[in-house]
Amino acid sequence: MSENLDKSNINEAGKSKSSDSEQGLEDAVEVSDEALQKKIKSGSPSTQRVQRPHSSPPRFVTVEELLETAKGVTNMALAHEIVINGDFQIKPVELPEDSLEKRVKDIVHKAFWDCLSVQLSEVPPTYDRAIKLVGEIKETLLSFLLPGHTRLRNQITEVLDLDLIKQEAENGALDISKLAEFIIGMMGTLCAPVRDEEVKKLKDIKEIVPLFRAIFSVLDLMKVDMANFAVSSIRPHLMQQSIEYERKQFQEFLEKQPNSLDFVTQWLQEATDDLMSQKYKNALPAAGGATSSGDSPQLDPVAVQNYAYLKLLKWDHLHRPFPETVLMDHSRFQEFQLQLEQLTVLGAVLLVTFSMAAPGIASRADFAEKLKMIVKILLTDMHLPSFHLEDALTAVGEKVCLEVSSCLSLCGLSPLTTDKEAVLKGQIQAVASPDNPIRRIVDSRILTFLDAYLASSHQKPSPIAPGGLGPIQKELEEVAVKFVRLVNYNKMVFSPYYDAILSKTLARS
Repeated sequence: MSENLDKSNINEAGKSKSSDSEQGLEDAVEVSDEALQKKIKSGSPSTQRVQRPHSSPPRFVTVEELLETAKGVTNMALAHEIVINGDFQIKPVELPEDSLEKRVKDIVHKAFWDCLSVQLSEVPPTYDRAIKLVGEIKETLLSFLLPGHTRLRNQITEVLDLDLIKQEAENGALDISKLAEFIIGMMGTLCAPVRDEEVKKLKDIKEIVPLFRAIFSVLDLMKVDMANFAVSSIRPHLMQQSIEYERKQFQEFLEKQPNSLDFVTQWLQEATDDLMSQKYKNALPAAGGATSSGDSPQLDPVAVQNYAYLKLLKWDHLHRPFPETVLMDHSRFQEFQLQLEQLTVLGAVLLVTFSMAAPGIASRADFAEKLKMIVKILLTDMHLPSFHLEDALTAVGEKVCLEVSSCLSLCGLSPLTTDKEAVLKGQIQAVASPDNPIRRIVDSRILTFLDAYLASSHQKPSPIAPGGLGPIQKELEEVAVKFVRLVNYNKMVFSPYYDAILSKTLARS
């Protein structure tokens, strides 16, 4: 991907820009903690050969300040992920099989359960550890209750009364199996439906130590379920709080690291320079939503921001640092970029195919959908380093020709001639080059569509896909919705910083 957004692509953008909307967010991808921590710790210049823009001089920080800053940014990343990613879930920790941590954990756990087994095997049995476990189970069960669960709370408190249990143990009257039966029943009442089968299996375990061990294992899963339920319940109420929290955390980070807006400044400056270039000046009234004042066109700050976000879809991730304010969404922008690359190739292949096919089959929705799915499957691994686009397009060309000829025959038309097949395969193969005219047209129209979506994200109906993108409109809209939601949220959090930077940048332009 080119590091600079093709200016001619943006010339096809929508004719007006509007302010960002504060709509809810539902979709997303994983936070890049490694990249985040790397950014936090980079007090010195980047090892990449990138010229850092001039700004406030760096200052030395203590290890304590650095750790405190890292903790604050990590918390900010977590809050951001919960709001942005509608599929966000807390997952149980699974240690690698051969890791030292897992071996130590297994040894410690085995020693504990072996000790419990020895105590219960004594004559008379010693219940000290077992009673402590019952106490932990009691607290866990109580933590699952909502304020209105008064009856269940009273049952748990009454049956799992530790003082009474201790007295029964001292008098040899403790029935540990009866307590386990009550615990399993209460777990069945409180667990999510997905855990019903696991709770049911507990009833088949007759030995006390394995039973307690299994109970704690299921309780750990129930804790995760309850945490995920809490996250999903509060997510709708987190939006405004999260915006304010992220801005506050970033401001604290900025105060400790005054140069933390350097790459943002460079990013917005480049967008401004691109729009102010002579080639783009001619299109400003149409594409930039700008008005002219004398001989110098005035750029709309919103237009500059939207253009800057589109540049992130053409970013050279290997050689350029990502702007600080979008760093937490680095992986998401990379995913958008890969998805759009695949859609560009897919759209170009379909455009080439339908332009050569007879009008009768090009207008058949069922055939278009079938052909699209076939090409999508063959391009599925396009994001992998081992993927060779040229080889894949060779296979695509063969399959497309077969499908087109088959459809022509079903429609009572003559199949493709050998010469036409050769031409079609050659044109499909040519799409492998980023400079292919058809591919560039599709890429330009996709950017036009995304730009229009950004400009009208608060309006209904949604923009219509430009000509030639009809077959991939559904997939394109799915990407556009996620992209615009992410952009609008980022604007809501960091707009004060963007406005301050652009006010200075545009004043100098």
